[in-house]
Amino acid sequence: MPVEIRRTIDWTQTTFVEGGKAVEKPTYLYAALAVIKNPWFGRGFVEDLSPEIKEQCPVIGKVLTENLLRLSGGTIEGVGKASLVGMGGEVEHAQALTHSLWFGNQLREAIDAKSYLAFANIKAVGGSTLLIPLMDKDDGGRRSHYQTISVSVADAPAPDEIIIALGGSIGGHPHHRIGDRYADLKEMGRDVDNPAGV
Repeated sequence: MPVEIRRTIDWTQTTFVEGGKAVEKPTYLYAALAVIKNPWFGRGFVEDLSPEIKEQCPVIGKVLTENLLRLSGGTIEGVGKASLVGMGGEVEHAQALTHSLWFGNQLREAIDAKSYLAFANIKAVGGSTLLIPLMDKDDGGRRSHYQTISVSVADAPAPDEIIIALGGSIGGHPHHRIGDRYADLKEMGRDVDNPAGV
């Protein structure tokens, strides 16, 4: 079935002061959301989700990537994705539309990202909070860009809908002072390429 988008939503946050201290350079968070009809709603347990994934993900990925780049002016340092499926669907439906390369690679290729997109997928009622975790587009160990966007849509998702979102940032979280994971690994005597030591 063709993608049925009920609404797209643009979200922007600029931080000037954090912890009572002015931010030397304002930081920016962006989110592009789409409220769509769940293509598997009312069909019972669907064994093969791939036909809808291949049909819908390229369309949704293109719309959200274009919206996010427009919001940010095309410059993004941190990235992430998330989805929230209504109570008439499965978490797997939300995951199917965000974890496919048909979806995520559109943003990764548009900004030449080297790392994967951080993600969150949940099932909840309309108006619930959707969290979009972010990480540096090129370096998963750069903690300055570990951030989370928190958004909600008052009337979505309906039981037969899914909210799909892409998030981005310019600048890391304000007043970053916890270092990066490489310093921890060095102090712990761990291999950067095998941090769990397995």
